[in-house]
Amino acid sequence: MVRIKKLLRLSDEGYEGLKRGVFAAVLSNICMFLPFGIAIMVINILLQPLTGGGTLDTRGLWLCLGAGVAAAILYFIVYTNEYRKTYTVAYNESEKIRVEVAEKLRRLPLSFFNRKDLSELTTNIMGDCTSIEQSMSHVLPNLFGGSISVTIVCVLLAFYTWRMAIALFAALPVAFGLIFVTKKLMSIGDRHVQAKLNVAEQMQEYLEGIKVVKAFGLAGEKSAALKNALSVMLREAIKFELIAGTFITLAMMVLQVGIGLVTLVGVTLLTGGSLSPLALLMFLIVSVKIYSPIIVILTMLPEFFYMLVSTRRMQALREETPMAGDEDAVLSDYNVEMKNVSFAYNDMDVISDISLTIPQNGVTAFVGPSGSGKTTVSRLIARFWDVREGEITIGGRDIREIDPERLMSYMSFVFQDVVLFGDTVMNNIRIGKHGATDEEIYAAAKMARCDEFVRNMPDGYETVIGENGSTLSGGERQRISIARALLKDAPIVLLDEATASLDPENETQIQEAISTLIEGRTVIVIAHRLRTVIGADKVVVLDGGKLIEEGTGAELLAQNGLFARLYKVQQESLGWTAGKGA
Repeated sequence: MVRIKKLLRLSDEGYEGLKRGVFAAVLSNICMFLPFGIAIMVINILLQPLTGGGTLDTRGLWLCLGAGVAAAILYFIVYTNEYRKTYTVAYNESEKIRVEVAEKLRRLPLSFFNRKDLSELTTNIMGDCTSIEQSMSHVLPNLFGGSISVTIVCVLLAFYTWRMAIALFAALPVAFGLIFVTKKLMSIGDRHVQAKLNVAEQMQEYLEGIKVVKAFGLAGEKSAALKNALSVMLREAIKFELIAGTFITLAMMVLQVGIGLVTLVGVTLLTGGSLSPLALLMFLIVSVKIYSPIIVILTMLPEFFYMLVSTRRMQALREETPMAGDEDAVLSDYNVEMKNVSFAYNDMDVISDISLTIPQNGVTAFVGPSGSGKTTVSRLIARFWDVREGEITIGGRDIREIDPERLMSYMSFVFQDVVLFGDTVMNNIRIGKHGATDEEIYAAAKMARCDEFVRNMPDGYETVIGENGSTLSGGERQRISIARALLKDAPIVLLDEATASLDPENETQIQEAISTLIEGRTVIVIAHRLRTVIGADKVVVLDGGKLIEEGTGAELLAQNGLFARLYKVQQESLGWTAGKGA
C-alpha cells in the first residue's frame, strides 16, 4: 500500500482514505458470505430430521430467518460505508490532483509548453486524472479488498479442512500468473494512450483551423489525418482489449477447473469418510461464490495496468522543475539591466550576448526585422524563460532569484493577441486586480476608452463576451486588456505589438489609452510600426538576436543605420499605399 501511495503520489489524506476504502471493501466482501453461511445452516436444519431423526427445528428456522434479515441490514450498512469510503475519497483526491497539476503548470517555464502539446496537457489534467480517479474508486479498493477477503476465507476454511481449502484455491496462483506474466499489456497500454493523444491533437488542430478548412475547401485533406489517428486508436484499443480479454478468459477457465477439483477432492474425502455430506455441500456453495470477487479482481487487473501508464505520465509532469525564487522579494527601483544575455530555443540561438539598460520612468522601444528577438527579450525580462547565459536584473536584483509570481506583481502586459475568457466584461477586467471594486473597474475602463462601448452592450459590464472575446472586435478586446493592465497599476509595463493589426481609428483610441497606462512607469515597447516609437526615450534596434543600435529616434535616424533604413522603407510603403488609395 505504501508503494501505491508513492506510485499515485497520493496526499496523506488520500492515502488514509484509500486504506479505509480497502478495509470497507474487505468488510463488504466478507458480509457477502453471510447469506451462504445462513443457507447452509437452513439446509442442515432441514436435513436433520431425514438423517438423524426427530422433528423439524422450526425455532432454528426462525432464527435463521432473523439472521438473514440482520445480514441484509448489515450488508446495506457496510456497502453504504464502502461507497462513502471509496467514491467520496476518490473524487476528493482527484480534485486535489487536478488542482495540484494546474498549479504546477502555472509555475512551469514557457519552455515546457514549447515541448508539450496543449492536447497532451489537457489529457493529463482530465484523462489521466480520471483514470486515477477510476482506479481509486473502482479498481484498487476491490483489488486489494477482494484479495484480502478471499485470503481470510481461505485461511478460515483451511482450519475446517485444509485439503478442501487447497483444492479450492489451487487454481488461483495459475490464474493470477496468466495475468501478471503478460507484460505486453503495459506496452500496448502505452501505445493506446499515445494513440489517444494523437487523436486529441488532430482534433484540436482541425477545430482551431476550421475557418481555413471551410474557406479553402480542405475538408477531405485535413480530415484525413484525423481519420487516420482515429483508425490507429481503434486498432490499439481493439488490440489492448483483445489481449487483455484473452488472458482474462484463460484465467477464468482455470478458475472453473478449481470447481471441478473441489468436487473431485470432496467426493474422494466423502467416500473415504473424511468429509461429511454437509461439509461437501458447503464447499461446493462457497466455491461458486468465492470465485466471484476473484473474477472481479482478474477483470480489473488490465485496467490497473492501464492506470499505471497514466500514472507514469502524471508523475513525469509532477517531476517537472518549476521556476523558484524569493516570494517576498522587494524591488528598490525599476531600472532593468541585461548583462551579456544569451538565449536559445531548443539549441537554436535567438539572443546573443546582449547588454543594455532600460531606465525607469521612461519608454524603451525594441524594434527590428521579424525574428530579430524583440518579443523574446520582453519574455526574458518577464521571466517567462530563464536566460541561458548572463543575467537580467531589476533594481539591481537578478530576476532568477525572484519568485515568478512575485515578479509578475510588478508588471502589466498588453499583448497583440489578447486573451479573454468566456465571462462577463467585469470579470475579465477584474483579472488585473483580484478583489477590485466595481468603481475601480469603471475608472480603469474609462481610462482605457472602453466604458462607452461596454455600456452599450445588452447587459453592460455583466455581458458575457464569449470564448476569448469572440463577440468583440479586435480594438474592443485590446482596450479591455488595457483596462485590465490599468487596474493592476504595476510599475513596469510591457507592450507587445499592441497596435500592430488595428485600423487607424482604433489605433488612435488605443494610443490614447496607452498614453494613460504608461504615465510615470517603466515601459518596454515591442513595436513594428516605427513611427509609433519615434518619440520614445530610448530605441533599441535588434537584428538576428544581436543589439545593433540604441539611442533616441532622432539619433538613430541621423546615424543612417538599420533603424533609418527600416523607417524609410515603412514611410515609403505608407506613401505608396496612400497614393494607390488616392
